[in-house]
Formats: sequence, structure tokens, C-alpha cells
Amino acid sequence: MPLRGELMRGFAFLAFAAIAAIGFTTNTPKAQAQVAIDIGVAPDCPYGYYDAAPYNCAPTGYYGPEWFNGDGFIGAGPWFHGSSNFQGHVDNRLHPEHGYTGPAPKPGEKAEPAKRVDSAHFKGNEVRDGRGHVTTGKK
Repeated sequence: MPLRGELMRGFAFLAFAAIAAIGFTTNTPKAQAQVAIDIGVAPDCPYGYYDAAPYNCAPTGYYGPEWFNGDGFIGAGPWFHGSSNFQGHVDNRLHPEHGYTGPAPKPGEKAEPAKRVDSAHFKGNEVRDGRGHVTTGKK
């Protein structure tokens, strides 16, 4: 009988060791938070696009000349690629959120050089950063 007791004790020890080994080798799955936002390509608008969704094309005169690098629009909203302390003038009377319902170009249309607004003729009334926030910037 003593042999049977040692055998049972050995079996119990072996079973406990196997369960412990399984417990130590099993890892709890780690939760990984991941956020991916695919904003796609910036709208191809001749005079820039609004800095808020749905990012429709803005009419000539909405953005002041500081928003352009030569003939290229420096971007706004998620596609802004100017300096972090950028501030530029806009004429918010030409923004749909302020009631504008007038004509606006469609994506892909080409700019007409005669419609470009220079600093002498621009009538901006608001200063914004490149992310669409109104600032108390220089006037």
C-alpha cells in the first residue's frame, strides 16, 4: 500500500506542475488601441477648399494671398502643410457656415489668373490658422 500512496502523491504533483506550466505559458491577450484615419487626397480646387468637412472648393476671394505659395494653395484642415504658427486671412462672408450660397468652382477646375485676389484687393475679415481655428492674429 505505501507504493500506491507515493504513486498518487507523484501523480498529484505531476498534475499540479502541468497545470502551473500551462498557466505560466498562457498569456493574457494584450489590448491594443489603434486609430487609423484615412483622409485621402486633398481636393483639387483652383482657389483652395474650405477647412471643414465636406471640404468643398472655396470661391476666389475666400482665402487671402498668404494662403498661396506661388500658384499653389498651402492647404487647410487635414491637408495643411504650412508652418505651425501660420495665420492667414479669410473672408468668412464667402463661407457656407456664414450663409454663402454663391458660385464656387468644382474640383478639378483650373484657376483663372484674372480671378486671383492680390493683397491690395483682398477683403478678409477673419484670421485663421491652417487647421480651421479662428485666431486673434495680426490684422
